[in-house]
Amino acid sequence: MKRAFRYRFYPTDAQRSELLRTFGCVRRVYNLALDARTRAWFAEQRRVNPVGIPRL
Repeated sequence: MKRAFRYRFYPTDAQRSELLRTFGCVRRVYNLALDARTRAWFAEQRRVNPVGIPRL
């Protein structure tokens, strides 16, 4: 049997700004990693795992 739970979150203004900043950082890191993988594939036909992605 599968179950699902839904939660509602009402952040304060300080929490909201911190969440926006955190999600912005996560989005940037994801896009940089995706770009590194895409470049490696189209340039050299090689796959890059998360360990092989250069650090910022």
